Amino acid sequence: MTACVIIPARYASTRYPGKPLAPLLGKAMILWVAELSARAVGQDHVYIATEDARIVDVVEAAGFKALMTSKTALTGTDRLAEAAQMLDYDIYINVQGDEPLVNPNDIKRCVEIKMANPTHIVNGFAWISENEDPIV
Repeated sequence: MTACVIIPARYASTRYPGKPLAPLLGKAMILWVAELSARAVGQDHVYIATEDARIVDVVEAAGFKALMTSKTALTGTDRLAEAAQMLDYDIYINVQGDEPLVNPNDIKRCVEIKMANPTHIVNGFAWISENEDPIV
């Protein structure tokens, strides 16, 4: 089975326009996510799904593949579904474009679980410790 990561990256966010290109330690956030995803599935199997040419320019300059999706996709999942129609893989992993600390081993584990259970939907999660307040 073949697996890829699709990273939905919307420029036209109403809450934070341009968020995927926000600089973090001198690099656009979307590139941090793409590089970590590439550690899990290889750079040739990482795609950034976006509606904006500015994001395409940045990711392609860094050697990643971009898929232009419509401006009408309401959510990242909608954008991923649209992008998946352009590709031919068995497994599509959705890594959000604002997860610059995603652990490549977590992505690998999701792929392994999906391969072992092809009819199941696999979601990653993190336990919240008693010292954390998710509402703050």
